[in-house]
Amino acid sequence: MIIVEDLHKHFGGFQAVSGASMEIAKGSITGLIGPNGAGKSTLFNVIAGVHKPTSGRVVMDGEDITGLPPHDLFHKGLLRTFQIAHEFSSMSVRENLMMVPAGQSGETLWNAWFHRKRIRDEERALAKKADDVLDFLTISHLADERAGNLSGGQKKLLELGRTMMVDAKIVFLDEVGAGVNRTLLNTIGDAIVRLNKERGYTFCVIEHDMDFIGRLCDPVIVMAEGKVLAEGSAAHIMENEAVIEAYLGRGLKNKVKAEAEAEEARHEAHGAQPGLGDEAGKGGAA
Repeated sequence: MIIVEDLHKHFGGFQAVSGASMEIAKGSITGLIGPNGAGKSTLFNVIAGVHKPTSGRVVMDGEDITGLPPHDLFHKGLLRTFQIAHEFSSMSVRENLMMVPAGQSGETLWNAWFHRKRIRDEERALAKKADDVLDFLTISHLADERAGNLSGGQKKLLELGRTMMVDAKIVFLDEVGAGVNRTLLNTIGDAIVRLNKERGYTFCVIEHDMDFIGRLCDPVIVMAEGKVLAEGSAAHIMENEAVIEAYLGRGLKNKVKAEAEAEEARHEAHGAQPGLGDEAGKGGAA
C-alpha cells in the first residue's frame, strides 16, 4: 500500500532520514520502532506531507504521492496522529468529530443563508456518525464533555475517532501510548485491532512500549540513524543483535554481556548452576 524508496530528509547538515526504504502492506498493522533520534517521526512527517523530502519517493497504491501536502493526502485516505494530541479544546467531543469531514454545506456563507435545511440534515447525519464512532471507542459517555477536559489517553482515542469520520485507508499513529495509562492503552489497542480486522484499516505505529508493539504489530520495522536497520516479527526483532546494539550502544551492550559472563563464572566456581545463587552450591556439601 505504501512504498518508501531511498528517502532522505536533511535539515541543513543534519541527516534526519538517510536512505530509508520500506513497505507497508495493505491490511497490516506495521510497527516502527527505534531509539530516540532514529528518524521515525521525521519519516512520518515526510510520508504525511508535513515535510518535503530531500530526495527519494513515497508511493501509495501505485501513485507517487511524494511531497503532496497533508490536505491532499487527507482526501486520498492517508491520515496521521501526533505524539501530543491536537483537539479543539473548547468544543465538545462530539463537535470535534463532526468538524472532520471536508466540504460541509455550512462552510459557505451562501448555504448558511439560503440552504439551512440542507445544513441541518447534514449536521444530524454527522452527529449520528459521531455518536456511532464514540460507541465503537467505548467513550460515548464523554460525547458532551469539552475535549480540553479529557485525559491524555481519552484524547488519543478522540484522535483515532477522527480517522473514522472519514473512513481512512491508512493511519500513521505517532507514539499512541505516550502518557497513557495501561487500561486506556489496552482500549486503544483493542480499537486499532477492531478497525484493522472489521473495517480493513491499515496502520503504521510508532511506539516505545514493546509489549504493545508485540501484541498488535506484524511486521516490526526498526530504524536507527535515519536508516532501516531490521524488519521481522516482534519476537525476531527483540533477539536481533544489531537492534540490541542500536538501543543499548556497543559499550553498554558489551558491559551487560561481560557482567553476565562474570556472574556465570562466579557461580561455576562455587559449584552452583547460574541463577541459583551461592546457597545452591553450598547445599550439596552440607
